[in-house]
Amino acid sequence: MTDHSVTQLTLTRHQKKLIDASAEIRSVPPEHIDFLHTIQCQIGLPYRNPGDDVREWDRKQGNATMRIEAGSAINSQGNFVHLGLPYGEKPRLVLIHLASEAVRTSNPVIDVDQTMTSFARSLGLDTNGRQLKGLKDQLARLASATARMGVVEDGRAVQVNTQIVAAFDLWFPKQADQRVLWPSTVRLSEEYFRSLGKHAVPLDHRAVAALSSSSMALDVYAWLAQRLHRIPAGKPQPITWLALYEQFGQGFARLRDFRRNFLHTLHTVIAAYPQARIDADEVGLTLSQSPPPVPLRSARSLPNRKADAPTVSHGHLVASPTSTDPAAGKEEPAQPATGAAAPSH
Repeated sequence: MTDHSVTQLTLTRHQKKLIDASAEIRSVPPEHIDFLHTIQCQIGLPYRNPGDDVREWDRKQGNATMRIEAGSAINSQGNFVHLGLPYGEKPRLVLIHLASEAVRTSNPVIDVDQTMTSFARSLGLDTNGRQLKGLKDQLARLASATARMGVVEDGRAVQVNTQIVAAFDLWFPKQADQRVLWPSTVRLSEEYFRSLGKHAVPLDHRAVAALSSSSMALDVYAWLAQRLHRIPAGKPQPITWLALYEQFGQGFARLRDFRRNFLHTLHTVIAAYPQARIDADEVGLTLSQSPPPVPLRSARSLPNRKADAPTVSHGHLVASPTSTDPAAGKEEPAQPATGAAAPSH
């Protein structure tokens, strides 16, 4: 008797979402556009909880440096309580949501109580359980945190100290076991809000949703979204594994472990950003000029956007466009990549 049994490949929910999103992104232009500030496209937050006793987080990329300082919020008894540093994929999603709502409405005041649930639902997150609670918790951490951002060029340092959120109110749970403090409305700082008009990077919401379960995938996607289209045509840019490790390798003790994980993540990101032209080898990555995930004309024609809204660009690089580690400058430039190929191992 002939055995006609067929081994069935079972996809996880995240894998199916990525495959469906990739197919749609390849064939249908983006309609729902998200945004993120260009600095936050280059320098990420902690991947994991560093502990609530850790009050500062420093990160560098090229000649840009960012420090996030954990803050405090007032509780229902009128006392200030420490909140931890934001971490994981959820504050990244919150930052995208806040920037997107500010750009769409041309208003620094965002009613997160009304918009956060619908945003979470559009990402495919559970809006009745711990996923939404985690978003609320990370929103409170972000709202109370202070960001210090600096750039060093030609021996001169320029530093900006700001809070992304200038003011917020808090909803106090009635039940004692519901301990999450979270803002129902937030007001972005004037400096941050105005900066978004010049430095907002458009992202495809379908890609954000498909990558929403991975901090590293969100960071890599946002980084490529603001960088690839700025590379001069015919002048691919090499980046060594050491430089990538310094930017994305938090939590990895060994470079080789990071490289293996990063390549896996990069394959996932390229599925959500199929226009990306990237090659990988033993030395590192070679980035070639690629179309941005959202055409500029699409970003400038957002529905429901006020006529007097600030002009949206694709951001401006803070770090040097050719930032690699010092050894990278001695390498021979790689040949241009040929098409949107996935990286080779």
